[in-house]
Amino acid sequence: MSHALPGYVCPDDATRADARTAPWCCPVCAGPWDLDFTPNPASALEPAAGPNSLWRYGPALPLPGAFSVSLAEGNTPLVPLAERIHAKLDYLMPTLSFKDRGAVMLAEVARRLGPRRVVADSSGNAGTSVAAYCARAGLSCEVFVPEGTSEKKTDQMRAHGAAVRVVPGGREAAAAAARAAADTPGVFYASHVFNPYFLHGTKTYVYEVWEALGGRLPRTLVVPVGNGTLLLGAALAVTELAARGVRPPSLIAVQAEAVAPLARAFAAGARDADPVERRPTLAEGIAIAAPPRARQILAAVRASGGTFVTVTDAALRRAQRDLAARGLFVEPTAAACWAAVGPGSPSDPLRGRSAVLPLCGAGAKTGLAP
Repeated sequence: MSHALPGYVCPDDATRADARTAPWCCPVCAGPWDLDFTPNPASALEPAAGPNSLWRYGPALPLPGAFSVSLAEGNTPLVPLAERIHAKLDYLMPTLSFKDRGAVMLAEVARRLGPRRVVADSSGNAGTSVAAYCARAGLSCEVFVPEGTSEKKTDQMRAHGAAVRVVPGGREAAAAAARAAADTPGVFYASHVFNPYFLHGTKTYVYEVWEALGGRLPRTLVVPVGNGTLLLGAALAVTELAARGVRPPSLIAVQAEAVAPLARAFAAGARDADPVERRPTLAEGIAIAAPPRARQILAAVRASGGTFVTVTDAALRRAQRDLAARGLFVEPTAAACWAAVGPGSPSDPLRGRSAVLPLCGAGAKTGLAP
């Protein structure tokens, strides 16, 4: 039986496009797409008895019909870190990062569309995830990465059969190269930034928190933000659950102090973020100088009554070591939220409220920060 894919809609100018034939960005403003999809709040959004993956939330997901791509992603543990603070261990995903939540959605979309080749750009984790799920789906994959990307991550991409293209320059240069390739016929751009199906995968993070906490959410969700894919997915889920009477939490967005365009814009009361210089930081996974979804991220944090917090590399080092001493070995980027709200943080953004934060990537991918 054939099932139509929900189409794309531009959040800025309302341009619409069929997911089967659409360009990778809005042809009018060149911005990222949103998805023309809203779950029916009257439908049963409780997780199904199976399968043991994020596909358990099928009624809330925008891919109708049977799925075939999965590595049993999702269902990651929620463990206490401190009084009223829990960590969700998304680094225990199949490819060792939360990006599996969105990559499995993109791979399933690509499988249904049948492209000649899938391309992606990444500073590491998204690329390894897309490579793995393309391998699972039997799709040819090419990943563009900036020079200096962790060899452990590029080795993982190649192990999954992906062609890795190292691009001179930073994260933006790798994205530009991938987008040039995405403009050629027969290519599906598995962008974790521009393709909204990715966000509907990351929203399952919040559905799992809601389920683990017995049908409620904490007062705050603390989220690391570079391109904002986890935060925007969280905002989607919060909106969907609020339609069912679940009290929405505030969103605390964490950026690296060295590259913090969104935190700067938020503090200035700006609707959009100006690009900043991309300076070196241990938090390479969130060091995005010009996030394409900046307006959406800022609006989501403001609407939730939340705020932005920045963390230094010194704080990241301390937080990574503190988490490791608690048995949780994550990469430096994944320690950003604990650096923002854990012991020794310079401010107290939680103000005694309950919180859940993600540990997004495994320390095995990068090692201990020097």
